[in-house]
Amino acid sequence: MKIYTRTGDKGMTSLIGGRVRKDAVRVEAYGTLDELNSFVGQAKVLMDPERHKDMLEDLTEIQHELFDAGGDLAYVQAPKGQEITYKVNKDMVSRLEQWIDRYDAECPPIKRFVLPGGSPVSAALHVCRTVSRRAERRVVKLSEQEAINEDVQKYLNRLSDFFFAIARAANVRDGVGDVEYKRGGEVFR
Repeated sequence: MKIYTRTGDKGMTSLIGGRVRKDAVRVEAYGTLDELNSFVGQAKVLMDPERHKDMLEDLTEIQHELFDAGGDLAYVQAPKGQEITYKVNKDMVSRLEQWIDRYDAECPPIKRFVLPGGSPVSAALHVCRTVSRRAERRVVKLSEQEAINEDVQKYLNRLSDFFFAIARAANVRDGVGDVEYKRGGEVFR
């Protein structure tokens, strides 16, 4: 099988149930998930296999789930005679909340806004956080125009919070403090 097909040379791509323009909102949404998945992979290669073992495991699971979410968003319509079976579900959202709480428990109380940075791992995870937010915005826009798996939107909303919590925990594990925004007062009490 060849990597190139030439079927997209005129700006169209195939999705489940039909072909659409490559700049369609749906393609932009799942394409941003693909971009996020790449940044997660980049963050993982910066991690120490021992110090960040649980983080590596969680991020690997998230990479699979991002691929699942992209698949859920790739449905233009159900294949003829079939119903759509989505992979992303509310249990995945609940599990993210548990992970957020676990990583947040490792961190000192937050008093100020946190700037991206600290350790290289934390900085990479903050990139994941911001790309996750952009992916969420793309999915929200898509949901206003077409039917989607609503659990994907909820998952992405939690996922950016997860990346914030794990980025702070990475700083703790790496012995580096969070970079606080100093031009404002304490906003969290």
